[in-house]
Amino acid sequence: MSKPPFTAAALRGAVDLSAFKRPAPGAGGSRPGSAGAGDSGGVSGAAGPGAGGSAGAGGGVSSSELVVSVTDATFQDVASTSLRVPVVVVLWSSRLGQTASFVGVMADVARDSGGRFQVASVDVDTSPGLLRAFQIQSVPASIGLIQGQPVPLFVGALPPHEIQPWIDELLKLAVQMGITGRVSVGDGSEGSAGPAAGDGADGDGPDEADLPPLHQAAYDAIERGDLAAAVAAYEQALKENPADAEAALGLGQVRLLTRTEGVDPVAARAAAAADPLDVAAQTVVADLDVLGGHVVDAFARLVDTVRNTSGDDRNAARQHLLGLFDVVGAGDERVVTARKALMSALF
Repeated sequence: MSKPPFTAAALRGAVDLSAFKRPAPGAGGSRPGSAGAGDSGGVSGAAGPGAGGSAGAGGGVSSSELVVSVTDATFQDVASTSLRVPVVVVLWSSRLGQTASFVGVMADVARDSGGRFQVASVDVDTSPGLLRAFQIQSVPASIGLIQGQPVPLFVGALPPHEIQPWIDELLKLAVQMGITGRVSVGDGSEGSAGPAAGDGADGDGPDEADLPPLHQAAYDAIERGDLAAAVAAYEQALKENPADAEAALGLGQVRLLTRTEGVDPVAARAAAAADPLDVAAQTVVADLDVLGGHVVDAFARLVDTVRNTSGDDRNAARQHLLGLFDVVGAGDERVVTARKALMSALF
């Protein structure tokens, strides 16, 4: 089985998961970045990186676990996790024992990677909505998830050495998107997400999975919903090492979540449409678009704003766009294209 050409374009519109958005915050409160992109395609409106904590009566999943059990009702939690850590969704059937054991195989691959991706286990017999949404004809089936957007992987119970090339490509794409977080590898007993999820080697691997202290402090802060503390940790990391690319990406992502927390996407888009020269309104919608995975739309909006404004307004739009470049990553092809467009708009 050959690998598909993974590109950022694979994240747009492959599968409609909009039915699995979490309802608007009510008594349970809002979560970081809970305002969505508000337009079509995939799971927009994902909550912040630490959104996998408790989810009220419905039961959430923890974004710090190597393997988590996911249902139709809790899928938004794992979509939220994919804002900072790539996720591999494994769909299996409790009626077919041999498919259930594949969750453990994928867990071992995730553990060997040092927690560079999370495994989300879905029993399709109890979550038929996800089965239909992913358009799966047979199980087990594996699908990547980055920034809430699905990336098709493979169908069948492949051995680890055949799984690894697919995972390598998924992780490359994640890095291009600026998604470089990790989950805890643990002692092999984490993640009761499906039968055999903890089978295999003990795989403590602390040396491989350990993060620099300030990075770990940032992730811990995100997990408990303290975005201000996460910003402070990343800022300190950059103060100590200005060349720390992962800290720069993390800082940009957390600042994005902070800016969009509590924003009403419908009202924001209405305000931007009412006044195309309102820089503040345009930057809010651009933030929402990046958060929802619509990066090209966000960049085009701000380039147009730069082109049509002047003075302090133009500079504000330009600076905001440069900040979003940092969120996505300097090597991303969309950033390269948008930089050229920005130069054309300025001169």
